[in-house]
Amino acid sequence: MKKALIIIAVAGLLIIGCSKQEKAKSEVTEVIFWQAMGGPLGDALTELVNEFNKTHPDIHVTSINMGNYTALSQKLMASIQTGNQPNVAQAYEAWIANFVDGNVIIPIQDFIDADSTFGEAELADIYPVFINSNTVDGKLVSFPFNKSVRVQYYNKDILFQNDLDPNKPPKTWDEFTKLSKLLTQDLDGDGKIDQYGTSIKISAWQFENLLLQAGGEIMSPDNKTPLFNSKEGVEALEYLNNLLNVDKSAYLSPGYEGQKDFTARKIAFYEDSSVSMAYMLDTGIDFNLGISAIPIKETKRNIISGTNVVIFDSGDEKVEWAAWEFVKWFTEAKQTARWSELTYYMPVRKSAFQEESIKNRLESNPEIASVYEQLDYSTFEPQISEWFETRKYLEEQVIEKVVLGTLKPQKALNNAAKLINEKIAKSEE
Repeated sequence: MKKALIIIAVAGLLIIGCSKQEKAKSEVTEVIFWQAMGGPLGDALTELVNEFNKTHPDIHVTSINMGNYTALSQKLMASIQTGNQPNVAQAYEAWIANFVDGNVIIPIQDFIDADSTFGEAELADIYPVFINSNTVDGKLVSFPFNKSVRVQYYNKDILFQNDLDPNKPPKTWDEFTKLSKLLTQDLDGDGKIDQYGTSIKISAWQFENLLLQAGGEIMSPDNKTPLFNSKEGVEALEYLNNLLNVDKSAYLSPGYEGQKDFTARKIAFYEDSSVSMAYMLDTGIDFNLGISAIPIKETKRNIISGTNVVIFDSGDEKVEWAAWEFVKWFTEAKQTARWSELTYYMPVRKSAFQEESIKNRLESNPEIASVYEQLDYSTFEPQISEWFETRKYLEEQVIEKVVLGTLKPQKALNNAAKLINEKIAKSEE
């Protein structure tokens, strides 16, 4: 009898324990987050998501990697059709415009308006370019997440070996052209070039920056009329063409070949996203590396890249507010500074520069300040799906054909302008 009572008591405790665990589990709000961060970027995201979950026991964010942005876009569209979308997801501006039209996301402004912990002071702390790029029809609909700028990487050793100041990279198109030509060399005297000034990857993003730096615009303010087929657009293409085919101080390098050649000391300068730094450091660099703002012409204007995050309408306010709590936490000064430290994405808040992680980076590498300063002159791509579709055409049928000599700059740009005009007209039918 005594043994039976003990067994009953133990069983009762187990039942109570299980019921408590089930209750505790049911009190945790699950948030599904779809993203496309891989390599060291994915590792950094996992670290921060785990930290959020640890410090917010009543919320659990499950981060699911979709492989790449193309797959993420496709899966998001498919999930929306079936009503099985995630709670939070990364998204480009062009996608977000479609989400707004489809009424499938909850505007971030709705959360802010009802959140007493997030007011005007917090909004003012976020760089204006990020607020503007996430605003549609005057309303903040999404929030900045992983934002990057283009930067200039350079080999300080090569500059020093050529009696150049290793701490003074080129700041203008003219300086870059001159140094790239100087540093294109036959090092072993066999009649073949061993070291080039730079390499060029066919990139709409680079063209956009060159266009703005020359004083041009991508589209009219209302995004109805293309303006990139201007004299400034021609100047941008001619600049690339001269490096490749006139000075011959650059060569075409698809994919990540340019990055590999740079780390292998085959080129002196390499231009790409700020987050390329994370990948290069991950694979290892055995020379003194410099990083600075991209060279400019008439203006310092530049285009930010990367995605934002959206919160989907799930019909469950508890989940939606938990999703907002995650988004809000991730973009607080401490976390956005940590995110920038780990990945070289840009911090979204000005106050992030008061955090030790960013302050230490600036102290140890002062020239990187010019990279962050680009945020003061940044703008963003047109928030229309027609531009997102035109970018690929711009790369394959404009930039590539011009540098390969099969089309003149003005003709190629006019073709692209005609294409986007037709797309815009069709969308308005």
